[in-house]
Amino acid sequence: MNVRERTEEIERLTLAPWATFSDASRGKQRQEEPDDIRPVFQRDRDRVIHCKAFRRLKQKTQVFLSPEGDLYRTRLTHTLEVTQVARTIARALRLNEDLTEAIGLAHDLGHTPFGHAGEAALNKLCPDGFKHYMQSLRVVDKLEKEGLGLNLTWEVRNGIVTHTKGTWAATPEGRIVRMADQIAFVNHDIEDAVRAGVLDPDILPKECTAVLGNTKSERITTMIRSILAHSDGDVGVGAEEHEAFLALKDFMYANVYVDRTAKREEQKVEKVLTELYEYYLTHIDQMSNFYLQLAYQEGRERAVTDYISGMSDEFAIRTFEDVFVPRKWHVL
Repeated sequence: MNVRERTEEIERLTLAPWATFSDASRGKQRQEEPDDIRPVFQRDRDRVIHCKAFRRLKQKTQVFLSPEGDLYRTRLTHTLEVTQVARTIARALRLNEDLTEAIGLAHDLGHTPFGHAGEAALNKLCPDGFKHYMQSLRVVDKLEKEGLGLNLTWEVRNGIVTHTKGTWAATPEGRIVRMADQIAFVNHDIEDAVRAGVLDPDILPKECTAVLGNTKSERITTMIRSILAHSDGDVGVGAEEHEAFLALKDFMYANVYVDRTAKREEQKVEKVLTELYEYYLTHIDQMSNFYLQLAYQEGRERAVTDYISGMSDEFAIRTFEDVFVPRKWHVL
């Protein structure tokens, strides 16, 4: 018995009956020889961490565009926080932590530069629209490793594409990540908004804080405890906590996510991405050979969308300046 087989045996002995077992995965798009050390979901997690799209998350906006200071969330720190919350729940419920972590780490790989403002801009530009969760799946299936993709398991891919809205994931681990994503972004965005001076914590709805708590830690812990208390054979949450959380999220959308002071730079995002999109549609030779091949295979719009959505904030701004902003002429 090798290391992987021993780990799979331990899963069978220790995980809950309704967990997703590594040795029962529905498999990958392309057959591979099993690893002798890592079960399939652990292998998927490792591939996500080492891919290029994961590294780009460190320079992609979470909520606040180009914030001054190092303490604000980026798409990468958001991803890590989601994964931590999800893994805490998975461990307590004796579900598959490797699968949970793989989905959590991969769920936002397809997010655009400039956060949801960038997503909204690309959604207007692309003939077929743009959804970051669909793009995350495309990243792991097609765009990584120069067109080969990461060849992840069906369970991880299913968790990625269902993490935001619509049909829930087929696995309890995927459903946990969807809940953890909501829990993390609302509470961490409150903290960032307070730090940015666009939210007074004293105006948070009292009916929400009375149920969930007054601090970030209290609110996250309350939601985790509620999930643990209402999950047996499937993932659930208490009605009182769920209603309070939804009210708090609505409050954030009304008071922070549309705040003119915090979001004033977002009006420029559509301009930057529109100009870049139109430029590359007529200058596809300015993209790398990989995206040039995509343009021939799947059309220019698809290739340009893939290229722009993969940009970090800084790279998008720098590219815009290189293409559209005149440079001083220096006489030699």
